[in-house]
Amino acid sequence: MTHTLVSEKEKSLIREQKEMELAENRKKRAAFRELQKLPYGRKINIAYTRALEFYSIITKDYNANVHVSVGGLDSLTLYLFLRKHIDPNIKGVSVSSLEDKSIQRIHKELGIIILKPLKSKVEIIREYGYPVISKDVAVKIEKLQNPTEKNETIRHAILTGETGRQGGYRDNSRMKLADKWQKLFVEKEAPFRVSPKCCYYLKEKPCDDWAKQNNSYPYLGLMASEGGRRALALPVNGCNYISEKTKRSCPFAIFSRQDLLRLALDLEVPVPEIYGEILTKSDGTLCTTRAQRTGCTMCGFGVHLDKRPHHFDMLREDNPKEWNFWMYEMGWGKVFDWIGVEWETDWKLPLTDGAMKGQITLVEIAM
Repeated sequence: MTHTLVSEKEKSLIREQKEMELAENRKKRAAFRELQKLPYGRKINIAYTRALEFYSIITKDYNANVHVSVGGLDSLTLYLFLRKHIDPNIKGVSVSSLEDKSIQRIHKELGIIILKPLKSKVEIIREYGYPVISKDVAVKIEKLQNPTEKNETIRHAILTGETGRQGGYRDNSRMKLADKWQKLFVEKEAPFRVSPKCCYYLKEKPCDDWAKQNNSYPYLGLMASEGGRRALALPVNGCNYISEKTKRSCPFAIFSRQDLLRLALDLEVPVPEIYGEILTKSDGTLCTTRAQRTGCTMCGFGVHLDKRPHHFDMLREDNPKEWNFWMYEMGWGKVFDWIGVEWETDWKLPLTDGAMKGQITLVEIAM
């Protein structure tokens, strides 16, 4: 691999430019955090304003259409919010087969347009690997497990945190893979491959293709409070992001989980069974009595952070046959064993005495 020599003066200028960019992003994140602190009513007004702005720009300035990318409770709530306040005929689009059966039923009831994934879940795992930990971490591990001359520089950054020109010649950057994952995937050789490609083949590409065919741009139910890439990107890019290549709106970007659940109640959103019910705890906060979040039934992103019951536990309860297939036949059990996620032992969700609808008291509602 050929390396272009860069003078220390040039490196210094590039570092300075990168630091200026990072400082600007820090300012944006600080301003975004202030918006997240606003009361519920103000956030609803902002969501409406941003949604209407996007609708006007896309339909008038670009003479195009808009739609909602629909999945679980967050985007179901967004879909009904937009149909009530922006356009009663706005379309919802979903690769519904990826979702829990109870979510699929709601999609059919609401008339959501159903798309098909480009590859099956089984094909993706067998061809590329398992979607586990997080998308960012999966990208890094995939690079390390598939070394090439082309990715030599990025692999060095993943192992050390030392970046090249694109990363501003920095040390200890976010590019470094956390030590806990290096111990499992660098110091040891994992008995399975890791990949983030499931999202592309199962959902992103089918939705992007539909959008291009219909000259349409999406509303997404993303919230920065969910963490991960969303927590990094949304504060910097804002609720509405419009560029030559990308046009999208995330009206709920500044929402908390509490804001989302309150709006779902206000709009009387049909809550899929996988979530249970939306109830009020003794401290006045809202919660769902079963799954706190959902996704593709075989997705392992974030499961290491969830207390039990995680969504694989929910799958075991609702569809033991499918759970058995993923955990034993498709090898998710060995993946969870490797990263330290409990899955084979039983779990219970105990209620204390006197629990009732409207004021439920759980030993730990987010178990």
